[in-house]
Amino acid sequence: MNNPLAQLLPSAMHFELLRGGQIIFLLGMMMFFGSVGGRFFQKLKIPQVVGYIVVGIIIGASGFKVLGDQLISALDPISTVALSLIGFLVGAELKINVIKKYGKQFVGILIGETTVPFVVVAFLVFAITFLFTKNVPFSISLGLVLGAICTATAPAATTDVLKEYRTKGPLTTTILGIVAMDDAFALIMYTIATAIASPLLEGKSIPLLAQFGSIAYEIFGSIALGLVIGFVLSRIIRGMMNDESRVLGFSLGMLFLSTGICEISKFDAGSVLLKFDHILSAMTIGFYITNFTLPKVQGIFKLVEKYTPPIYVLFFVTVGAKLNIWKLQALFLLIALVYVFGRTVGKTIGSMLGARLTNAPDTVRKYLPFCLLSQAGVAIGLSTAAGKDFSNTIGGEIMLIITATTFIVQILGPICVKYGVTKAKEVGLNVTIEDLMKTAKVSDIEVNGKKICSKDSYTIVRDTDMVGKIIGSFSQHENSNYEVCSADGKTVGIISLEHLKEAMHLGEVGEFMLAMDIMERPKVTCNMNSALPDAYQLFSDYDVDALCIVGENNTPMGIMEKFTVDHYLHNKIVELDHKLAKMG
Repeated sequence: MNNPLAQLLPSAMHFELLRGGQIIFLLGMMMFFGSVGGRFFQKLKIPQVVGYIVVGIIIGASGFKVLGDQLISALDPISTVALSLIGFLVGAELKINVIKKYGKQFVGILIGETTVPFVVVAFLVFAITFLFTKNVPFSISLGLVLGAICTATAPAATTDVLKEYRTKGPLTTTILGIVAMDDAFALIMYTIATAIASPLLEGKSIPLLAQFGSIAYEIFGSIALGLVIGFVLSRIIRGMMNDESRVLGFSLGMLFLSTGICEISKFDAGSVLLKFDHILSAMTIGFYITNFTLPKVQGIFKLVEKYTPPIYVLFFVTVGAKLNIWKLQALFLLIALVYVFGRTVGKTIGSMLGARLTNAPDTVRKYLPFCLLSQAGVAIGLSTAAGKDFSNTIGGEIMLIITATTFIVQILGPICVKYGVTKAKEVGLNVTIEDLMKTAKVSDIEVNGKKICSKDSYTIVRDTDMVGKIIGSFSQHENSNYEVCSADGKTVGIISLEHLKEAMHLGEVGEFMLAMDIMERPKVTCNMNSALPDAYQLFSDYDVDALCIVGENNTPMGIMEKFTVDHYLHNKIVELDHKLAKMG
């Protein structure tokens, strides 16, 4: 098939030649259009990673074929680096103190919601594939790798919903812990699955004991390498955290060194000395730094994360470019549906079983399954690794299946998370005083259950009222200031407790004085619809402790005192804390 886009370009621009300027042009095009696609899908409430892949599909093997096979092969190092960065940042989420705090519950649920879907998906995929192909090694390998990948949950898509709806409680805490740890579990399961699948697909017969030894060697060797690199890196950068450029250079350098060691070992099939997994090794580096270094050293995660988006764009665009959706057979469309079904059923049964066995709160048992369906970066990253590790066998099919299913679960996943936390009644509980301020108006403030804004407010007095009458109201109300209105219903002044004390010093004469005699003109006023942060700022801007609230035509509506606002906000936080305590 001719490439219509290539025909529109000068012969010097035919990209299969891979000249330096042309590669740079293509990289720029991939990054720009990938970013545009990601932003477009983000607007549709679909993770931007899907947009990157779609752009890759359009300009790659399934679309206009702008990216040739040579260029895609030349970009393999970017894919390797991106997968290492994913592993590194996943490791940063594995905090020992969190695991200890929720140890029994987290471990029980984690084992349930990862092993059950692994078994369910692996079995269903094997059964369907064998039914059509009658190829046992192929069917087992495809089932094992897809089973391993399905254990991962998308942290970003899930936590974005939790942040948006300000959730807090047992369910939210469990979700945050599980979605970080099951990605690490997925990396380990993938390492085990590929170690079993590789000899099966190659037709090699390896004794069972030797097979287990090889798997253990690859896992523990990768972890050991990561620990060594993490230790060295932490010692190098702990004294230079103020120099971000040097920290970034050393961090990426050591991460790439770890990745390079793992990758070099795979080229020599006869070497038994080294055969490590670069994703697992990178995850171990992140795990070591987040748990065994000073807090200031852990700042490298945010620093590295700031520089990863361009790499991720190129990585996922390349993923899409490699896919040839026209080669996807009906069998693999069926497998994709089976994968979604098996993963959903497995996550549901596994999480509910784990929660029940560890005596987790009822809300966790009932609604956690709704919050573990999203799938994105790590799953797609592992499918890409499979595409590379099994390029001549099951790799392409796995990439297509995971990409297709990501569309489905990433649309349904966030909706289900919202449903789960809403039913658990945890929405709106993760708020601070600042959060309450942002969403409140002056009219929301209450004193003893009564709104402070009202024309009939007890904080409003007439300018002809005697001081003695005003002083008498102190025994009935908690306010320390009064808004003074004139006979025509306009705000004319404010009386504070200090004004009343000065009148009382005059004895009986002071009691017969009028409000107009001791009031002062208000420096500033607010209205009942004023945003609370704006009104609250006036206290410091004008150095006052109370504000007159006025309506249309300067009509008096009451007094807003700084103490009253602080007390109201504090009580709201206490109410939320009591609600959380009852939830367990």
